[in-house]
Formats: sequence, structure tokens, C-alpha cells
Amino acid sequence: MKILFITATRIGDAVLSSGLVAHLAAQHPGVRFTIACGAPAAPLFEAVPGLDRLIVIEKKSFHSHWLSLWAACIGNRWDRIYDLRGSMLARLIWAGERHIGNYRDDSIHRVEELGRLIGVSPPPTPMLSLSDEAREAAAGLILEGLPVLAIGPTANWGGKQWPADRFAALALRSTGAGGLLGGASVAVLGAEPEREMAQPVLDALPAERRIDLIGRSLPVAAACIERSTLYVGNDSGLMHIAAATGTPTLGLFGPSPETRYGPWGAHCASVRTDEGFKELVLSPDFDHLSQKTLMMGLSVDKAYEALANLYTSVKNAP
Repeated sequence: MKILFITATRIGDAVLSSGLVAHLAAQHPGVRFTIACGAPAAPLFEAVPGLDRLIVIEKKSFHSHWLSLWAACIGNRWDRIYDLRGSMLARLIWAGERHIGNYRDDSIHRVEELGRLIGVSPPPTPMLSLSDEAREAAAGLILEGLPVLAIGPTANWGGKQWPADRFAALALRSTGAGGLLGGASVAVLGAEPEREMAQPVLDALPAERRIDLIGRSLPVAAACIERSTLYVGNDSGLMHIAAATGTPTLGLFGPSPETRYGPWGAHCASVRTDEGFKELVLSPDFDHLSQKTLMMGLSVDKAYEALANLYTSVKNAP
């Protein structure tokens, strides 16, 4: 069976769709995938079993990137096409079956929405395929058995970014004497262009317990999170990566809805600002172009309590 799978440009959305790939692979042994996605998310699909081709969609003017993708795919006969972008492309290529994500239902989680697209309930949990090389690199950065709190203090929009000093305070409290992970190391993750956002957190940590993972490739970052004890971070692609590795993950939310984009998995939780999502984004002074944080309504105490509750529930799980 040959499947064309067209997924997102953004990292988080692409990760949320990863469970569909794993589900299809399990349902159809020997399936061969061609996966098309945006450049930021592409590294996360490089190690998918059964991958024939990974097509990177580079955005072009006048939506001509869809024409380029059509040209790359038209010469094949596909048993199935899964187009999560809802483009016209799937209708213009020969396929035995077409599954096109035309509708958006903000009342349910995106993972549930994707499950409906393929008629599966409960929906497939996001799941990453990591290469041996990525895991070997991570083993050199985070030693076996080392307790680690991984944190993602960055976000693609300033409004979703919890202040760096609060991340530092949460990390120090969590890993300090009497903390839920007393004595643990702290791994700080983010893209290299985000280093300035994360540097105050790094600077606040004891040098002997600080693990600087800023700028690592997404597969290596994912493999490092996989080796960590807990993850806490802003609503971001890294948060969804953390959840997809199976590491207990706490997402911090403010001007985005956790009911729609919270971390998904057996050991995941969300905590948000005292203000609700709509209270923040429908405020008269809301400006989506502003990079000013809208996360001030989330205290360190509240975040610590949520993280401690998550850790306790994981330890007590059967």
C-alpha cells in the first residue's frame, strides 16, 4: 500500500498528526509512506518506518508551493491520500481513497479531530519515530538514570511565553532541597534563535546541574526529553514533542486553549493563567501583534502545584 500523507508546517500541529502515521503503519503492514510537511517539522518524520520519501513544502508566493507538491506527486498512483491541510491537491491526484481535513471543530482537541478524519476512536496518540543516531546523541548529553527536569521556556509568540524568571524559580524550587525532584539536573531546550529568551533561565541554574540543549536538532531534543524525568514548558512545538515521547509533560497556557491544544498522552496535564483563554484574547486591549507576555496570571506556586500533582500521579500509576 502506498500512502501520501500531507501534514502541517508548524511543529506542534505536525506532532499531533504523528499518531495517525503510526496507526496506519500498524493497520497496514508493509505500507510505504510519502510524507509532505513544512521545513520546521520535517526532521521529525525522517525516521518513520516505511518512509519512501519526505517532501518539504517550502512556502511560495501565490500558493504556488501546492503546484510544486502536485508536480512531485502526480506521477504516482496512491492507494490512499491523507490531506490534513484540506487543500485541493488531494482532489487533483489519482487515489483509491481520499481523506481530506476540510472542517475545523474548535470544541474538541485537535487529536480528537484527526481521529474523526480516519474514523478512529479513541484517536491515535501522537508518537514520534526517533533514529538510533538521535538516541545515541542524547545518551551522550543525558546520562542513564540521571534525574532531569526538562523545560521549554520559549514560544513562537511572546504572548504565550511565561516569564523567564518564573521558569527559573520553578526549576530551582522543583530541583532544590525538599523539591519534588531534589538534586535533579535541569535541561533547557529551544531553537538557537531563541537563545536570548532562554538565557536568563540558564544563567539562574547551578552550573553543575545545568544542561544547555539550546539549538539541538529536533530529533536529538526529542530523544533528550525522552530520557528526562519530567517536562514543563509553554504551549509550543516542544511541548507536543515532549508529550509524544511519553515523558510526563505539563503545558503552561494563557492566550491559547488547552482544551484544543493541550499536551496529549497518558501522563500529560495543563495549567493555565487565572484568566481564561477568551478572557485574555477578547480583552479590549488585546493585540495579537504584541510580543508582551499574557502569562502573568500564572504564578510559580500554581505551576509548581500542577507539576507536583502530575509527578505524584505518575509515580502512583499502576
